[in-house]
Parts: sequence; structure tokens; C-alpha cells
Amino acid sequence: MRTLYLDCFSGISGDMTVGALRDLGVPEEVFQQAIASLGLAEEFHIHFRRGHKQNIAGWKFDVHAAHDHGHSHGEHGHSHEHGGHQHEHGHSHEHTHSHEHGEHTHSHAHEHEHGEHSHEHSHEHAHQYEGCDHAHGRSYREIRALLEASTLAEAPKARALAVFHRIALAEGKIHGIDPEEITFHEVGAIDSIADIVAACAGIDALGIECVLASRLVEGSGWIDCAHGRFPLPAPATLEILAGIPLKQVEESTEYITPTGAALLAEYCSSYGPMPEMRIEKVGYGLGTRDTYPRPNVLRATLGETTSNSSAETDEIVKIETNIDDLTPELAGATMERLFAAGALDVFYTAAQMKKNRPGFLLTVLVQPEKVDEIATIILRETSAFGIRLDRMQRMKLRREFRDVETPYGTVRIKVGFLGDEIVQAAPEYESCREVAQRAGVSVRDVHLAAWIGSVPSPTAGS
Repeated sequence: MRTLYLDCFSGISGDMTVGALRDLGVPEEVFQQAIASLGLAEEFHIHFRRGHKQNIAGWKFDVHAAHDHGHSHGEHGHSHEHGGHQHEHGHSHEHTHSHEHGEHTHSHAHEHEHGEHSHEHSHEHAHQYEGCDHAHGRSYREIRALLEASTLAEAPKARALAVFHRIALAEGKIHGIDPEEITFHEVGAIDSIADIVAACAGIDALGIECVLASRLVEGSGWIDCAHGRFPLPAPATLEILAGIPLKQVEESTEYITPTGAALLAEYCSSYGPMPEMRIEKVGYGLGTRDTYPRPNVLRATLGETTSNSSAETDEIVKIETNIDDLTPELAGATMERLFAAGALDVFYTAAQMKKNRPGFLLTVLVQPEKVDEIATIILRETSAFGIRLDRMQRMKLRREFRDVETPYGTVRIKVGFLGDEIVQAAPEYESCREVAQRAGVSVRDVHLAAWIGSVPSPTAGS
């Protein structure tokens, strides 16, 4: 399986992700075409340049506002940095945005350095519910309409929409506002739109089937935003990373930005050490600041996983809660409701609870998009006061259903494929029961006949 492993030892941001994808071999034209599909050429253009961080070479991705011309690339331009959003300008009027480690909404402080003099000013943005001031950002509704109307390929378009949706949900929850009414400022401005669209296009161009990442680390310093001085992780980043392993380190740097967090949450299926894989290439995406002792780079490894590569993978969520005061009748009714709502599996496990009470552990496996619905059913239908969520990667056989002829009638079977090879076949109980009732024989007889007729063979499925 073609796998991308993101080593986030120094965090992750949108521009670092794009730079790493460029270093893995994605042609610059792929990113340029993706950005051109948005129809925003009058607002900005993108640029790549080679650079170093603590002697690690890689690509730096920048976004340039297009309201003026004649600016040379390189060291001029905005440098949105950790926490305090320090911006450094050259003399010209075209600005280079590099939102990296510190791309928060609502408030930022600027320090403009112009030759021999400097001046400072800060300003605070309030949420906008109608219209949009493009100098400061766009609303989530506008960003979604922009992406939907673009000519971006369907796969990266769907991913980009999902990434922004994650950010909107996080911001909406933090501020107590309907996500549809959220107006982003820096996170919704041209640079972050470019970061997200370019990252999604780059991952699609590499033909990546699985994205994995290291366990995440974040600094333990502070950031300044509209809420005042706030501890790391930033509120939006922490909300987006709910359910994902995260460890703070004794360093004051902000390592993970909301955009980087949203890309991880959307693409990554698991977090931990790099799996066994045949390495094809390693790339480095550069951040803006120097973050000693950690080089401010994102390391990305592209390769083929070497074990179980023909199995399918997806992401599921395990929901659990301990219950000691629910009757068996209500437990059974809850199970029926959960299966009807789309749960993949529901089961009860006997448990000895506190105060020496016998009880049980309710476990539900569910697709991520079903979590809210399933959680609501559990909280309404049982006596639970809370639930636990655990996001995990699932490896599974590709499944098909087929009909097998038996002496008693046609029986439905489930067939499991590992790549193109049939490795499992099992008669469906409900089908066996119906056939047994019609034929006047035992379910066991029908099941055995169907199993014999469905035993995998080298030519099965051809």
C-alpha cells in the first residue's frame, strides 16, 4: 500500500506540509494548477524556494498577495510566527504570507520593520455574520462556495472541503456559534486557503492510499489572541485534535497550527512509530522560524508498506461506557437501536463495577461520521452519564456477497478477499435459517451444505 508517513517531531503546519510534498517529488505545476482552479489570481499567487533549517535542506512554500507587482521573492514578506504573529516586511508593497506555527483567528500583533525605523500596532477582529472583508478573511460559507465552484479535481476538492469543515466545527464550538456563521480571519485568509488546497492536491498527485503520522508533540508556552493570553495548545488546535494522541513538551514554542491539525485529523488513520515499509523517498518541508533545539521541519516519508498491503484499511471509532443500573430488557432495546442507526458492532462485556456491583461494559464500533448520532442514542437510551471515544485504524478484508446453491435451496454467503485472493467464506445465518424453514431441515444442515459449496479455491472469484 502506497503510504505517506509524517514525522511531526517539530509539529506541523499547512505550509510545511506543502513544502514536504514538493520535496517528495510533486511537480510545482500540480500546486499551481490547483491554486489556479480557485479563480483567485487577482488576489494571490504561490512560490516555492529551497532553504535550510539547522542544516536540513528542504522546500519552503509561500503565498504572495497580488495587489501589487514588482516584488522579488526570497527573504521579503510576512513571517507569521509562533504565538505572537510577528510580521517582518521589506519596503515593497507585495506581501509574502507564510503562516506557520501561529495562524490563529481573531487577533494578531504586527511589528513592521522599515529600514531604520519601526512601528507597532495591534488590532482585534470580531466575528462577521454578514458579508466578508477579504482583507481580513472569508466566512466558512464563502470558502465552501468558493471550493465547490472551483475546477479543482473532485478528490482533493472533497478533502479540502472536509478540512475546512473540521476547522469551522472547532471554531463554532469554541465561540458558541453555528459553524455556518463563523468568519475566519487568518485561518480563512488567502494563505490558509492556498495551504489546504495545495496540500490536498499534492497528496492526491502522489497516489497515496494511507497517511500515518508520529505521535504529536506541542509546546507548553503561551499565545496572544482575542481571548487574551492563552496557554498552548491553541483552542482551535486542541479541539481539532480531539481523540488524537498529543503530548506537551517543556518548550515554549507553538508547534502545531490549526491548519496542520485539521490536515492530520482528515487524512491520518493512526499515530505512532513508522510502520515496516519499503522507503521510496524522504522529503522536508520548512517552517519559517528557528525553533532550536528542534529543526523547524516536517519530515515526510513516502513508500510501500511491506506487510498486509493487500488488506483494506479504514478509520473507525470505538465508543465505550460502563453501566451498572440498566435492566437487561433496556440493554437489549438499546442494542437494537444502535444497530438500526448504523453501528458496525455492539456488544456487552461483563464487568465488576465500583461498590461491588456487577455490571457491564457497552462497546460500540462506528464509522467516524456516525459518532454524534450513536453517542446521542447511548446517552438517551441508557443510564450512562458519559462515554469514552477511541479513534483507531481498522484493517479488513474486502467483502462481497454471493449466492451458493445447496440441495435445500440458494444460500447467501459472505466472501472475504485479500487483494484478489479469496481467503474467507461464511454462510449468512439469516439466509440459512430461511432456507432451513422452507426445506424442513435443521439450520445446521443448511449451513454445512452452504459452507462446503463456498470453500475458497484457487479459481474462486475468477
